Amino acid sequence: MPYQQETTYHTEMDIRRTDRLRALQKELPAVCTDFFRSIAHTTSTLTRLAYAYDYRLFFTYLHEENYVFSQLPVPLIGDRELQTLTVRDIDGFQDYLSQYYAKDAEGEDRIVQNHELGIMRKLSSLRSLFEYLFKTGHIPANITTLVTLPKTHEKPILRLEADEMEKLLLSARSGEGLTQRQQALHARSATRDVAILLLFLGTGIRVSELVGINLEDVDFSINAFMVTRKGGSQTILYFPQQVAQALQAYLQERNQVEPLEGHENAFFLSSQRRRITQRAVENMVKKYAQVAAPLKKRISPHKLRSTFGTNLYQETGDIYLVADVLGHADVNTTRRHYAAMSDARKRRAVAHVVLPGGPTDGQQKPPLGPASEEEDPEAGLIDTANKMKPTNE
Repeated sequence: MPYQQETTYHTEMDIRRTDRLRALQKELPAVCTDFFRSIAHTTSTLTRLAYAYDYRLFFTYLHEENYVFSQLPVPLIGDRELQTLTVRDIDGFQDYLSQYYAKDAEGEDRIVQNHELGIMRKLSSLRSLFEYLFKTGHIPANITTLVTLPKTHEKPILRLEADEMEKLLLSARSGEGLTQRQQALHARSATRDVAILLLFLGTGIRVSELVGINLEDVDFSINAFMVTRKGGSQTILYFPQQVAQALQAYLQERNQVEPLEGHENAFFLSSQRRRITQRAVENMVKKYAQVAAPLKKRISPHKLRSTFGTNLYQETGDIYLVADVLGHADVNTTRRHYAAMSDARKRRAVAHVVLPGGPTDGQQKPPLGPASEEEDPEAGLIDTANKMKPTNE
C-alpha cells in the first residue's frame, strides 16, 4: 500500500477512487482535468469518477465515428477539434448510448444497453463539461443545450410486501429454498445475513453505509449507530430492538473470528475475514430474494431501503421524516418516490363528496382511514412498519 497511516473505510475508498480518477484523466483530453479541478471542492470523488467514465465513453465514440477526432489520440484532442462538434455529433452519441459494444473482464465484446435514465445521466454529465468549456472560452457555444433529453417515465417503487419480508428472513435463518450448494455454506453466514437484512429493513440504510460500519460506530445502550452518508457527512441512525438483538447475536459470532490485518475494525466480515464488500451484500440479498419473491427479479439492497421508506411513510404520513431518516438532501426526491402512495386514500376520499341526487345521509360511506388489505395491497405493510420503525426521538 502506498500509504501507511490507519485509514477509515470511507477514506480508503476515497483514496482508491482518486487514484482511479487520475489514471482515467490520462486517457482524456487535458481540458477534462481542468474541469475536474474546477469542481473538486463542490463534488465528491465518486461523482467526478462517474463523470470520467462518461467522458471516456464520449471521446471513444468520437474517435470511432468522427473523422476529425479519429486523426489523433484522445489525450491530444484540443480546442480546435472540440470547436468542430455540432448538435449532430451529440445526437449521434445519444443514439450510440442505446446500444454499443464494450470489452468485459476477459477481453470479450459484450453488448451494453442504456435506457432513458442511463442516457439522461450521461448527457447531463456531458452538459456539465460543455458548460465549463463554454464559460472558459474553449468553445464558442454550448451545443449540448440544443439536444433534447430523452423523456423519462416514472417507475413504480419495487419493494417487498409483508409476507415476502417474512419469507426473506425465514430463508436467511433456516436456508429454506436455497440450493444444495448454497445450503452447504449457509450455516457459516446465517446469523450475519439475518442481521444485515434486518438492518436494511429496520433503518433504510444504504449498502455503502452498511459495509462501512465499524465496531466503534455501534452503541447498543441507545440502539444507535453512526453512518457516513454520501458526500462524507455523518449522522446517527436508530434501530428497533428486533434489529439490536440480531446485531448482538451476530457480534457474538464475530468476536470469535480473527479478522485479517487492516480489517480489525469492520463490523461485518466476509467468510474471508475481510470487511464485507458491497457486491457480496448485493449477491446475498439477491439470493434470499429469489426465494422470497421469485417474480420480483430486481430486488437489491436499495429495494429493501425502499421497503423501509414505504413502511415508514405509510405509518407516519410524514414525508419530511422519511426524507430525514433516509438521508435525502432534497425532500422533493422523497416526495417523488413516496407521495404517490397516497393515491389510494385520494380515491377513497371521492366517496365522501355528496352531490345533488347522490346518496342519502343515512347511507354508509367507506372509511377514509387506511384501507383494508383487500382494498389496498400496501396496507399489509403497516404492522411490519410498527415493528421496524426507528426510535429516532
